[in-house]
Parts: sequence; structure tokens; C-alpha cells
Amino acid sequence: MPLVLATQSPGEPEIFASLQGEGPSAGMPVAFLRLSRCNLACTWCDTAYTWHFEGDNRPHRSGETFERKVNQVTLEVAEVAGRILALGQKRLVITGGEPLLQAGALAELLELLPDHEVEIETNGTVAAPVRLDIRVDQYNVSPKLAHSGNEAELALIPERLDGYATDPRAFFKFVIAEPSDVEEVLALHRRYRFRPGHVYLMPEGTDSATLREREEWLAPLCLEHGFRMSDRLHIHLYGDTRGT
Repeated sequence: MPLVLATQSPGEPEIFASLQGEGPSAGMPVAFLRLSRCNLACTWCDTAYTWHFEGDNRPHRSGETFERKVNQVTLEVAEVAGRILALGQKRLVITGGEPLLQAGALAELLELLPDHEVEIETNGTVAAPVRLDIRVDQYNVSPKLAHSGNEAELALIPERLDGYATDPRAFFKFVIAEPSDVEEVLALHRRYRFRPGHVYLMPEGTDSATLREREEWLAPLCLEHGFRMSDRLHIHLYGDTRGT
């Protein structure tokens, strides 16, 4: 079964080694696998090349659409596994897009990588089937708030959030653009009773200056409400670039 990947340059799949930039594993050396396609459409998405293809009328603040042919590549699972092994990392981060849309092929992939620790980054709208779930060590769940532009009935599915909230492997990372966004996080926290220490607030931004500016008011809010704060280390190190 093949996987549909994003590209870091035309024809070159986005499989690379780097430091994890966000969430509970920030700073860890990892292999990254970025898959294509998403079931949501965040207006500020910094990987819109994984879903905002020509003919897709869902809004994105850049107004840019991407040619599918040069931004997607299909590879057999065995080839993807070989490329990941060649990177020599012990931990694998699977991201997107929404990677759980390709859960069947991902399960096949992880069966070929039994010695890897695995993180999956998900928007929290899709549940992993058992064959995949048993091979996942950590879920980085990023439910989308109202400022993402997604309708709540699509982005915040109670059954899915209940499932992740009761899973000790799941950490929640909320993208924050304005101080008022934290009120929405607090409401979700009351509803789903996320585990202590498992909620991160992360500033929205794709350049260091914006991140630092927002962290100035986000840090006191984290202190006030007992949430952890996530930076975006890769932005400071490499900028808003693919394959980093």
C-alpha cells in the first residue's frame, strides 16, 4: 500500500532528520515524515502545500494555491521505511497534513520500523485503528480553535477528543494568536479534563519576531492557568522552510 507524501522540492519526499521544534519532545533529534492531504483547512496553516491545491476554494490567508503534481509524491511503504532507516534516528515524527487519513499504510510502515519510537501529530479529528495505535508512543494532538477558520463541528469532535483526553500518550498543543484564544482552551479543558501537564499553548507565527512578541503575553497566561508553553524551535533555527 503506498503513502502520499509532501515534497521538500519537486519529486523529493519530505523525509528528513532534524530537532523536534514543538511540544513535549522539543529539542529531541528525530526523523520526520510529512504526509500530504488534510481534512481541515486552517487559514494560518504553515504547511498549506500539503492540502491547498489548485481548485481548492477553502480560504488561506496567503491566497496561494499549490500545484499538486510537484507538491505530492507517492511512494511504496518499503521505500519510505528505507529512507527513514537511512537517517539513523531512533525517534520518528509523523506529521502532515493530517497523517491519520493514511492510517492503513502507516500501520504497514511502522511494522517495518519496530525499533523506532513514534510520535504522530494530528488535529484530533481522526482515531487511529488498533493496528496502528499499538505502535504509537506519543500523540501530539492539536485541536483547532475558532480562529483557524474551521467550523467547530468539523474540528472539535467530542468522541475523538474524549478518546485522546483519556489516553496518557496524548499531549494537547493549542495554537494561540490572541490572548482571548486562551478562553476557548479553558472551556475545552473544563469539558474534556485534559491531564495535568499535558496541555501546551503555542504562539501562532512563522518568524522569530512574531513568536517572541506573542510569547511575551502568552507566558503570563501559562503561569496563571497552569499550562505549559511551547516555542517553535525550528522557526528560530531554520526559518519557515520545508525539510526542517
